[in-house]
Amino acid sequence: MRVLLLISLLASLVTSAAQADGERAGQFDYYVLALSWSPNWCELEGDARNAEQCESDLGWSLHGLWPQYHRGWPSFCPTAQRPPSRAMTRNMVDIMGSSGLAWYQWKKHGRCTDLPADTYYDLSRRAFESIAKPGVFRKLKEPVKLPASVVEDAFVKANPELKRDMITVTCRQHHIQEVRICLSRDLEPVPCGRGTSKDCSLKDAHFSAIR
Repeated sequence: MRVLLLISLLASLVTSAAQADGERAGQFDYYVLALSWSPNWCELEGDARNAEQCESDLGWSLHGLWPQYHRGWPSFCPTAQRPPSRAMTRNMVDIMGSSGLAWYQWKKHGRCTDLPADTYYDLSRRAFESIAKPGVFRKLKEPVKLPASVVEDAFVKANPELKRDMITVTCRQHHIQEVRICLSRDLEPVPCGRGTSKDCSLKDAHFSAIR
């Protein structure tokens, strides 16, 4: 009985360390900049939603800028900051694909920075623009299969300040999903903490061309 209780306690601790809803805003260690390859997202989700961004030539798009702990991350933090206006979320469409995503990213992650909404969006844009996107992916004429490590290699080559422990490539349903880059509060590349640095190991991940 004691063993079962101990296992249950450890499991709850691991879960709470991985994600902490309602944590105090402004208390975190670094950021994760999450970049999605829009054509792959469209294949997996966007086309079924008739998402407008899937009719554009958006390549690497901003999924979000996420406050992170060295272990785990906060989300849905209470804050006294006012939520963003429609104009603010609409102004992020060019790099995020939709105002709805911009709103949700503020709701889940932006509030945890304890920054005003417009400042959070400005910071997100600066982070997005600070990372060079390898041009080779925009030149693809048709879908390809490639090792996920090739995507990481391309970003490291395009951004000499990036080390391999500062970037992670994720996959979903055998598709390249995201590139996640760890940044300091000043948006300088830093090593990722636990839970952020697990790379996709696929050797034949799907990568769609821009439509």
